[in-house]
Amino acid sequence: MSDSESEDDEDGTTAGDDGPAPIGVKLGSTRTVIAIPDGDGLRTIKTLTCLATYEDAITGEERVLYGDQAATEYPDRVQYTLRSGLPEDDSRAELTATFFEEVIEANDVPTDSAVVYAIPTIDNEAGLANLQSVIEGSTIGEALIRSYPESLCGSVPALGDDLEAVEDIFVTVNLGSTNLEASAYRRGEQLVPFTTGAVTGNEVDRRIANYVEEETQGRVNIDTTTAREYKEEHADFVDFEPFTDVIQQPGGGSHEFTIERSVMDAVDEYVDEAVEEVANAFLPELANDNIKVYQLALDRPVVLTGGMACIPGIVEEFEERLSEELQREVEAVAPDSPAESAAVGAQRIAQRLVDADAY
Repeated sequence: MSDSESEDDEDGTTAGDDGPAPIGVKLGSTRTVIAIPDGDGLRTIKTLTCLATYEDAITGEERVLYGDQAATEYPDRVQYTLRSGLPEDDSRAELTATFFEEVIEANDVPTDSAVVYAIPTIDNEAGLANLQSVIEGSTIGEALIRSYPESLCGSVPALGDDLEAVEDIFVTVNLGSTNLEASAYRRGEQLVPFTTGAVTGNEVDRRIANYVEEETQGRVNIDTTTAREYKEEHADFVDFEPFTDVIQQPGGGSHEFTIERSVMDAVDEYVDEAVEEVANAFLPELANDNIKVYQLALDRPVVLTGGMACIPGIVEEFEERLSEELQREVEAVAPDSPAESAAVGAQRIAQRLVDADAY
């Protein structure tokens, strides 16, 4: 038992000696991340946001698998519950709630907890309400449940070891699977939130699949899940190397092929399009509404978060291309683990609330 934990509760979870456990949650369209205190550090749970059901061969009862295990063992029936970034209807909310509770139970997430969850900047009141119902209906967060913008939570680990981001003025760009989001922040206040579904990580996956078919002259067709795996494993603006894969032929046998251009062509186009949206859609609106914040923010690093920010070298590429587009020098930064940063930042906010007895 770590120093930050007390004796086990009856349900097997643990509570902190100094109050509820501060927990950060990011329920994402591709991955869900939960950050929990563990001694002097954090225990981070990271899993695909998907589930599959099957019938127990002995009892006939319905069983649930979630995450990577569900995607691997039941690719024919796995359901990604947040494909659009939010639970769109009651059915998706119920699926997401089932998934989330499975994750909580399997990983002994403390029920005596103060939960801060990161929410996307999307103009979808029904979807956001459904997401709130999933969190509030779960077994965690007995002491407190509160939400903060994902872009703010994700920026926290990039701008310091505590909550320096909440006292700063900066611009952040979330390079997500289902949306590209941009916002300015002034001491924690979100200004001019901007969202577009035209530039997304999911679209990169679709392009990779199409480009693989073109590069192999139609001999290879991959699904978007395989395309995402290619992106996550091989996309690299610094040291990309062509890679080889093998597929099984419908009539038997296998076909080996090498990918040289498809992955990097898709991510290269993505960076150009992201810079275009930020430079010519978001920043002019910010300058028009808050010229002083615009001027101050661009003298500070632009923070990149989200899953696409994990690609090696993408921060430098974004920085260089945005500087060229704006015809001024711009600096860009990202947290060490962009895919986990929203949950980590949310956990730090939760810690501050617990320390302040604000629950």
